[in-house]
Amino acid sequence: MTVQAVLTSLDRLWHTTRHLKPVQIYGRLLSRFPRPLPGHGPAPPRREQTAGWTAPASRRPSLMGPRRFRLLNEEHDLDEVGWSGPGVTRLWRYNQHYFDDLNAEDAETRAIWHRALLDDWRDGNPPVRGPAWEPYPLSLRIVNLVKAELSRPLLSAAMEHSLARQCRALESRVEWHLLGNHLFSNAKALVFGGCFFVGPEADRWLERGLAILAAQTPEQVLADGGHFERSPMYHALALEDLLDLHNLLSAYSGRLGRLHEAAQAWIADLPIRIASMVAWLEAMTHPDGQIALFNDAAFGVAPAPADLACYASRLSCPRPRPASRLTASGYVRLERGPAVCILDVAPLGPDYLPAHGHADTLSFELSIDGARVLVDTGVSQYGSGPQRLRERGTAAHNTVTVAGRDSSEVWGGFRVARRARPQGLVIDEDEKAAVVACRHDGYTRLSGRPVHTRTWTLTDQALTVNDEITAPLPAVSHWHWAPGCAILPDPATAASSGQACFTVRLPGGRTLSIRGRGLEWTHSDYAWHPEFGLSVPATGSLGRFLSSRSEVVIAW
Repeated sequence: MTVQAVLTSLDRLWHTTRHLKPVQIYGRLLSRFPRPLPGHGPAPPRREQTAGWTAPASRRPSLMGPRRFRLLNEEHDLDEVGWSGPGVTRLWRYNQHYFDDLNAEDAETRAIWHRALLDDWRDGNPPVRGPAWEPYPLSLRIVNLVKAELSRPLLSAAMEHSLARQCRALESRVEWHLLGNHLFSNAKALVFGGCFFVGPEADRWLERGLAILAAQTPEQVLADGGHFERSPMYHALALEDLLDLHNLLSAYSGRLGRLHEAAQAWIADLPIRIASMVAWLEAMTHPDGQIALFNDAAFGVAPAPADLACYASRLSCPRPRPASRLTASGYVRLERGPAVCILDVAPLGPDYLPAHGHADTLSFELSIDGARVLVDTGVSQYGSGPQRLRERGTAAHNTVTVAGRDSSEVWGGFRVARRARPQGLVIDEDEKAAVVACRHDGYTRLSGRPVHTRTWTLTDQALTVNDEITAPLPAVSHWHWAPGCAILPDPATAASSGQACFTVRLPGGRTLSIRGRGLEWTHSDYAWHPEFGLSVPATGSLGRFLSSRSEVVIAW
């Protein structure tokens, strides 16, 4: 490696690590030391419920047979891949150990499969070896086991004993080095174990979990109701977490004894907090009923937005007020005529936790007639390979690259060095049009310190997108049309208007007229990833800037 390469690597590492909290640094060091084996003593007695357990939101089934899993659009038989080892990705292996199928649609019809599989899991995963006992899958599995048992009798005495050992293991493996959604999931699992069991040990789990949640929720849930990692998928998961906790604490409310004042205040605030999160998710949902795919987001991981809203209703949470200006999070929803436009004017995420952020500043998604037209390319995998880098990079989003660089320096699987900062957001709306303008400084590290400014103008008949780059560097505007959209040349309009023009025929039959000023267009195929492990062919357009400014009009 050359001296320059070493210096570049060190510079990137500095800009990545300088934002970390001290607890993340020493927590990472401590996580490398061996932890004691969880106690083998008998499971604590069960705590008696004082109210019923409300049916939670469910997912689609992931168990295709007694020992066959379909996870992340990839099927494997347990006899083929086992519970650990090579042959599948780390993310697939994690999902295998979540046991989401225990609470999926029609789970009761697979109860025999579940009991046999849990016995096999217990025998094949002794504490605390392998991915099964890593804190995150451990947390999700504890919650799924308790939720399933509260819904119907499921756990054998041996599996109940295993559940207690899993709670003991988690207590000493809380992920302070990661924080964010991992820490939240750890705390939720401790509360579930602490409510399900009774006694001094269970009370300790409960109190610790509630203390973490009471401290973390005001930071992780922003003033507009959005989750601070700015991913609609992780927001939906966090919303499900709070709904499950509200459900659980209501079922055991008369048996929890005296809780700390902060925990009591946190519990009392849950319904209002949930309502604001439901409203945020509705604003980030397209007319097709699925989430916008900003940052790390995919369909099929969290329950659908409508299912979460119904869950909140079953728990008698307040009805949310509609929201569209999610300025604390950095998103704006615009609706005019047949069009819905969701704009990303957000920071990449919390500075100390950018793991699920993409270099997508000033990107947007567009739906017309209830169907997606311009899409984020989505996420097909985690890991640290070139595909992951492409999916996080600026060119995979509906925004502008300058000098072939990303607006935020994404690298590795979950790391970011220098980050784009959105600035100067202006929202102006009247009966004729909605106008949103914003800029970011992500390219100021380049020669000439260019700033990218974008203005969206939405009317009943068209969306106009104006871009400006303040330094004379090569720039490209990226547009990703949804699968099924056909791009057709429009030479007659181009000749009469003097602009670069083409049309886009939508699957529903409507035709869009695309007029570009200050751009030279090319078109190429790309893959849309609406779910992990799923690639759908589609066509995108690239607009090469001919000067420092461009204008694109999408008319319908």
